[in-house]
Amino acid sequence: MNGSPLRVRLAGPTDADGIAAVHIQSWRETYSGLISDRFTDAEALEMRRRMWASILARQPRPGVVAVAVRDRRVVGFAFAGASDHPDATKGIPAARPLHLYSIYLLADEHGTGTGSALLQEVLGDRPAQLWVVSTNHRARAFYERHGFSTDDATLDDPDLDGVVEVRMVR
Repeated sequence: MNGSPLRVRLAGPTDADGIAAVHIQSWRETYSGLISDRFTDAEALEMRRRMWASILARQPRPGVVAVAVRDRRVVGFAFAGASDHPDATKGIPAARPLHLYSIYLLADEHGTGTGSALLQEVLGDRPAQLWVVSTNHRARAFYERHGFSTDDATLDDPDLDGVVEVRMVR
């Protein structure tokens, strides 16, 4: 699968279904057993489709959304924007003006450079912040390789059934 060329580009409205599929599948692959199945079931997929269609239809867009495409199929995506939204602050004052809201890839794409290409597309080298599940060591190591480190902010996220998240900044 990873032998074909990868293309990273800004997302458009027609990418909503592909982004939603990656969003749900990557959560299944990464968080199975950690979060409730209600976050990855058919209803969750439909909710993500609607959410991404709404985000991608907005003008102006609430941030930058990029997709990674291989064989005309979305295999990853990233979304960054201003850190003044409640999903970025989570009740804690922002540490940076830019926030990485999402970066998800299918498991087959791990270690291929896809995540780095997506991160570059939406953040470049700019200072930013993000929230990551504290036990997601693979993701934390990825962010550390890209200059992020944890600060003192942690959160038992009630939206994720109390999963502990840590904030990383650069």
